[in-house]
Amino acid sequence: MQNASYDPGLTTQVIAPLRRIINKDGQFNVHRRGTTWRDFHPYLHLINLSWPRFLCALFMGYLVANCLFAVVYFALPPDQLTGADASTAGGRFLNDFFFSAHTLSTVGYGNIAPRGLAGNVVAAFEALIGVLSFAVATGLLFGRVSRPSAKIGYSENMVVAPYQDGTSLQFRVVNRRANSLMELETKVMLMMVDMASDQLQRTYKLLTLEREKVLFLPLTWTVVHPIDRESPLWGKTPEDLERMQVEVLILIKGYDDTFNQTVLSRHSYRHEEIVWGRKFDPAFSVDAEGDLVLELKKVGQLAQ
Repeated sequence: MQNASYDPGLTTQVIAPLRRIINKDGQFNVHRRGTTWRDFHPYLHLINLSWPRFLCALFMGYLVANCLFAVVYFALPPDQLTGADASTAGGRFLNDFFFSAHTLSTVGYGNIAPRGLAGNVVAAFEALIGVLSFAVATGLLFGRVSRPSAKIGYSENMVVAPYQDGTSLQFRVVNRRANSLMELETKVMLMMVDMASDQLQRTYKLLTLEREKVLFLPLTWTVVHPIDRESPLWGKTPEDLERMQVEVLILIKGYDDTFNQTVLSRHSYRHEEIVWGRKFDPAFSVDAEGDLVLELKKVGQLAQ
């Protein structure tokens, strides 16, 4: 039953050139086209951005909003803002811009103030926009920092290593963060390109593992697939794996004790990332006081 082939949702069609299914960052190698503005969700987009892009988006939004309101203030008669007069148009625009920044953030230093109906209406509207915008920005920031995510470190390569009386396919994982992950479960799937009905097709087979679950992950976990007669890798050579464009797909699920939520991690290894006849070096040791010491840099280190 473990070796039954099926489509996990990644299609069985072979598309040339064949590239990896899961990228190194854990994202599926799928590019979406044909979306419309109705499919765009600003919250999902902003919360999934990288931190540099997210902070840049906040800064650009703040800058654009102040520039737009500065243009509106600049277009009003000069008597609508007291204290904003300047000898040049550029100086007056800068005064309007900084007044907009004070109003948008509801700081209001008082050196410039609205006077007249038009100035007060625009300032009141901007203050409302500022309160709502900062509330959204605060929610986005909280959503990003409070969202649970697993930082699972994977060995750079898989290895085909000696195992009992035969061989096995192995890779190693570690929790790169200081939080506690418990009740981890992994599923490993083999993707191969085979000839079926006179045409190439992708086939997927779940690999039987020596141990599918561990209760804790304070150190490393070497995930092992025994290559026995029931394994789809039985009798295969590196050349066979290259010819079949083999990719090993990995899904790890665990419970994050800090956030009290389930976290997921995806990874994959292509056939060229499988090293034959090697073993992993130990990644932890015992110090003089009897404590275990984990060396994150040695998680993927191979024995000489």
